[in-house]
Amino acid sequence: MKVVAFPRKEQGSGASRRLRTAGQTPGIVYGGTAAPLNIALDHNALFHALKKEAFHSSILDMEIEGKAEKVLLRDFQMHAYKPLVLHIDFQRVDANQKIHMKVPLHFTNAEIAPVVKLSGGVISHVLNELDISCLPKDLPEFIEVDLSTMQAGGSLHVSDLKLPPGVVATHAKEKPTIATAAIPRGAKGDDAAAATPADEAKK
Repeated sequence: MKVVAFPRKEQGSGASRRLRTAGQTPGIVYGGTAAPLNIALDHNALFHALKKEAFHSSILDMEIEGKAEKVLLRDFQMHAYKPLVLHIDFQRVDANQKIHMKVPLHFTNAEIAPVVKLSGGVISHVLNELDISCLPKDLPEFIEVDLSTMQAGGSLHVSDLKLPPGVVATHAKEKPTIATAAIPRGAKGDDAAAATPADEAKK
């Protein structure tokens, strides 16, 4: 994804307010061998870009005065109640250094999992994103989580995932849980278990 930014010379809260009034968002680019650079971006384009999942977890191509460099979104601040981006931070990317990111999880095949299809159960998502480390070239936009084998009472852990080549999970917990499966009260699995011999005799 491409981001167009402009160098920003004026600093301070007053300058930032003037930028926002003019439809721009103040920001900064830091990291790498170059000095931090204060920038400004078109607010409307940025606001819509932030709605896209890939903008938060992909290497971005930032163009500044005709020159392009690779960056990652690192932080942004929103107004407390207005749809207004107050400030945004980007980090330069070195192709030879590993990066640490939070990548979204995309859950698939829940509808064919035994706990859902055979027992009327539900699968709960414990994590919606995963902490990973990898080189920039190996950064996945998301990680797919296959739920097709989930059984009642079972759980899926990070260690069960098939991560893309070059990607390592870096969660602090040794075996964090990603999803759990259970049969809610009143589901057909519970009804069958609750049937008594007297109930069977009446049938």
